Amino acid sequence: MKAAGTESPLVRPAGIDAGAEAHRASESVGAYRQILKSSALIGASSLFNIFFGIIRTKAMALLLGPSSFGLMGAYGSIVDLSRTLAQMGVNASGVRQIAQSAATGDDTRTAATSQTLKRVAFATASLGALALLASSKYVAQFTFGSTSQWGDIALLSLAVFFGVLAGGQTALIQGMRRIADLSQLAMIGTFLGTIASIALVYFLRENGLALSLIVGAAISALAGWWYSRRIALPRVTASFGGSANEAAEFFKLGAAFMAGDLLTQGAAYIVRIIILRDSGLAAAGLYQAAWTLGGLYVGFVLQAMATDFYPRLAATIQDKDEANLLVNQQASVSMLLAGPGVVGTLTFAPIVVHLLYSARFDGASEILRWVCFGMALKAITWPMGFIVAASGRQMILLAAELAWTVVNVLLTWVCVARMGPVGAGFAFFASYIFHAVMLYPLVRHLTGFRWTTSNLQLGMVYVVSCSVVIAASYALAPGLATVIGIVVCSLLTLQGALRLAQMSAAGPLPSPVLKLMKYTRWIRHPIRGDGVV
Repeated sequence: MKAAGTESPLVRPAGIDAGAEAHRASESVGAYRQILKSSALIGASSLFNIFFGIIRTKAMALLLGPSSFGLMGAYGSIVDLSRTLAQMGVNASGVRQIAQSAATGDDTRTAATSQTLKRVAFATASLGALALLASSKYVAQFTFGSTSQWGDIALLSLAVFFGVLAGGQTALIQGMRRIADLSQLAMIGTFLGTIASIALVYFLRENGLALSLIVGAAISALAGWWYSRRIALPRVTASFGGSANEAAEFFKLGAAFMAGDLLTQGAAYIVRIIILRDSGLAAAGLYQAAWTLGGLYVGFVLQAMATDFYPRLAATIQDKDEANLLVNQQASVSMLLAGPGVVGTLTFAPIVVHLLYSARFDGASEILRWVCFGMALKAITWPMGFIVAASGRQMILLAAELAWTVVNVLLTWVCVARMGPVGAGFAFFASYIFHAVMLYPLVRHLTGFRWTTSNLQLGMVYVVSCSVVIAASYALAPGLATVIGIVVCSLLTLQGALRLAQMSAAGPLPSPVLKLMKYTRWIRHPIRGDGVV
């Protein structure tokens, strides 16, 4: 059977209704519209979050400096790693279970699944907080080489507790595909968390770092509780045995998600330790600054799409053709949205670092370029990874995450020793080359997935554009390199706008624009007034 998404011509026997092709084209336009609609909704909140994230980052940079900024990054890694352990993958498996329950149309079943998810989230949050509290001295010694920070790490157990609760509530809202609620939830959490964090660090300086993480997590948990209460489900009282059986399903799939997330967070934690031990706390602060900026735009794009994409894919994964088509559609939008932002960041890296941080962070510019290049590759491979997750293939998911983690850590260890903190950025980029080569055969085996011709071409344009801009930054004078970057970024932006208009059939485009698109081969056929290509 030919895999979905391939673009070789199909032979239609005589007598078959030609309207079927128009119907399929119309369905494709509808799918793109759904992707863009959900992306726009979450994207709007993400832009809001980016704006306040920039304010928070700038304030923290001015108040703390590189060394304390590096300490904040280390605290954040400890919380992320501990939360991943405590959640046991239930947040990700919860989205899948809720989405599949909701797809049946049985509200009673969905309510029972929701109740079990809340019980499990509270239990794992409590256990995770107690575990970090009990091991705070050992964590401090392993991270910093002394126990001087153990008091702050003990306080961070509260951030873990509230963070796990917030994750369970978000899983319920996302599984029910309440995209508007997720959008509002994210904005409220970011706005109040930013105000609280800046105030605490302003008055307490370094002593307020742990408290800022706790308050941010508590605000997210409180907002999640408020929005989850608005989901209209029948009241059910699941027995302990019934909850235990369903909880076992959460943990069964969640174990693979937890292991995968644990490996990812563990890799980030170890990378920071490698930089700390090799180059010091200030160098770790430069890497943290580059990492924050590098993931800012791509993270916004991927989060905007993943919010609706994952539950949709989980609900249709049994239909391999439909799932493969959905992944290809999602990949197209991912690259078209992410490309201009990544190339723009590569072009203006020194200006962005100086503007969003301060002159003391200028050393982060080169690291930022390599992190951005890695994020560009992540945007290409990211939709494929959800095939493994939605398929529930725990061992394949775990093996893939383990392989990437080992490669990332080993490359970081080697490159930091040779290149300093810049080596960590280069290692991140190189690890995603490995990730792309590894992941494609896996999903090809699972669902017969293959890239469409248009996506292959788009990905090639995307990678070549990033390569040209980063090569120019090394080989040419800064002014000339910036001009080249601006030209490449402008072309990608124009291409993205035109192709997204084509995909969503936003309306008939002007005749000169259509002629330009055909001449440059950005499209093969003009858009008709009814939206069919």
